[in-house]
Amino acid sequence: MTVARAAGADVPSYTETWPCEKASAPKARQLVSVALSLWGIGASESAEDILLIASELVANAITHSGRRSFRIRVSRIDRATVKVVVGDTNRAVPTLQGENFDSENGRGLRLVDALSTNWGYDPKPWGKVVWAEFQVPNESACTQES
Repeated sequence: MTVARAAGADVPSYTETWPCEKASAPKARQLVSVALSLWGIGASESAEDILLIASELVANAITHSGRRSFRIRVSRIDRATVKVVVGDTNRAVPTLQGENFDSENGRGLRLVDALSTNWGYDPKPWGKVVWAEFQVPNESACTQES
C-alpha cells in the first residue's frame, strides 16, 4: 500500500487514487480500515458498516465508471462523523434501483442508503463524487492526522 496523504490539518483524512480494476478494491478497503483503527474506531460496531459501504462505493466506481481510475478519501469530519468519498471521471448520476433484493446487481446504493447516516453525490466538471457519512462512537478520540 502506498503512503496515504492527509488532506488538511483541520480534518484528518486519508486519500489515494487507484486504477479501476478489481485488484484495487481490497487496497481501498485497507486504507479505510487503517484510518478507522488510527482514529480508535476500528473495533466499533459502525466500522464494519463503514467498510462495507466503502467497498460498495469503490465497486460502483470500478464497475460503472468505465474510466481508468478512481479516488477514495476517508475523513473524520468531527468526533462523531466519518465520511467516505469516492470520485471518478464518469458524470452519470448514481440512482437507487428497485427494491428487488434477489437481484444480482443494483443493491449497492440500497445498502449505502440503509447503513449510512446520510449519502449523496456531487457533480464535478471532471465527473462526480459519491459520499456517505456515518455516526461513530463519541468516546473515540481523534488523535491521528497523518
